[in-house]
Amino acid sequence: MLLVKVIPYSIGKAVIMNKDDSYELGLIEGDRIRLCKGKSVCVAEVNITSGMVASGEILIPKELADLIGVVDGDEIEIYPVKKPESVIYIRKKMEGYKLSLDEIRSIINDTVSGSLSNIELTAFILSNFVNGMDFDEIEWMTRAMIETGETITFERGIVVDKHSIGGVPGNKTALLLVPIVASSGLLIPKTASRAITSATGTADTFEVLADVNLTVDEIKEITERVGGVIAWSASANLAPADDRLIEIQYNLQISPIPHFITSIMSRKSAVGAKHVVVDIPVGEYAKVTSLDVGKELAHKFSELGRRFGLNVTSVITNARQPVGRAIGPALEAKEALKTLEERKGSSSLIEKSLGLAGILLEMSGKTSNGYEYAKEIFNSGKAYEKLKEIILAQGGEITKADDVPIGDKVYTLKATKEGAVTHVRNDVIVKIARTAGAPKDKGAGVYLHKKRGEVVKVGDPIITIYAEKEWKLDNAIDVALQEKPVEISGMIFETYPSYI
Repeated sequence: MLLVKVIPYSIGKAVIMNKDDSYELGLIEGDRIRLCKGKSVCVAEVNITSGMVASGEILIPKELADLIGVVDGDEIEIYPVKKPESVIYIRKKMEGYKLSLDEIRSIINDTVSGSLSNIELTAFILSNFVNGMDFDEIEWMTRAMIETGETITFERGIVVDKHSIGGVPGNKTALLLVPIVASSGLLIPKTASRAITSATGTADTFEVLADVNLTVDEIKEITERVGGVIAWSASANLAPADDRLIEIQYNLQISPIPHFITSIMSRKSAVGAKHVVVDIPVGEYAKVTSLDVGKELAHKFSELGRRFGLNVTSVITNARQPVGRAIGPALEAKEALKTLEERKGSSSLIEKSLGLAGILLEMSGKTSNGYEYAKEIFNSGKAYEKLKEIILAQGGEITKADDVPIGDKVYTLKATKEGAVTHVRNDVIVKIARTAGAPKDKGAGVYLHKKRGEVVKVGDPIITIYAEKEWKLDNAIDVALQEKPVEISGMIFETYPSYI
């Protein structure tokens, strides 16, 4: 028995013990223990210290203390717990061996239950990043992720969905595509993720306008009532193992290809989609840098769709520069709203949104000319009215672009020479936006004034950086000045010999 000391801050599903007590129980750092108070039981990971906690005491974070019903001064029973068998399977994968369905199911079940530590999940992610997964493993992992979460069954209508694998900044197409598709009479319960390595995810962006933390019942009710939603998948407990894995991937700043395939397909299957379009951006600084890899991915999505009874079409898109001109949650929400309001805007944003929406409209049998049908809905203003419906249905109030708040700390980088834009460094644009505070600070980001092929004069604005905090703006300015997000070239590069 140990004396409970409740700590007010979170340390995850872990406790802190004195080294003497841990030695007495034969525990080392990272081992698991079972905490028992009457009939209340939970498993936690052990952190060991020699000075923070006295012998005979145990520090328990408030979230765990509330879970098992203990307060300061209570006594609690402690029992060592052996590592789950799934740890053996993770080690097997690290050594390059193929896992079976049951082994993958065990890993996913233990991920959802919290039985695997962050270190063990990191090992699993890195092993798949380095060694990859064959197609059977990808299918089995997808099935296991669906089985361990909620699913949605719609009583009426044709359910469609869209997802992007990411890798290109400014990819706010869902905010145009969802209302266009919903306006056609199709159902589109768009579940979205938050940013891992990008400046914003679809959930981060739409959260500027409305609540994205919807339950499964709310997703179903709103979709059936207004035609579509844009919701954060984690809040609905759809494929919950994915959310835990994404947390680790966020810290590692990596996204293994097998993981984002299983992530996308498990969520699309869980919402009952019958037709799915997958956006695969390809470009020098994107996740996918070559057309051949893009085609290979497209084949995997189609084959996995076939195995799950989903009609999947993959679209390889241009990722050589941002989609639209805004990068960052509030800036992207503002640009999307403004585009729908005025029925005009960045050609890359409009063309890509209409193209993807049109493919879904054709796949579902709505029309034989999806692009023109989507364009008609967009130009009529129906898509804007539908997005306002969705925003209001999800508890939002902002339905006009001018009402979207953005960061008030601003700096504009201007051209120092004439010429034309030859390159836009997507990776640097994202780095600047994240340094400025995105996606955590919703108003932070970058607005790109000049894109590839556009003529530039001395003094023209190139990018504007927005931040909510002065020190973050200063850091972002340093990145912009050092790493040159936009390259400008005239007709003359250099002279030989130099005239200096």
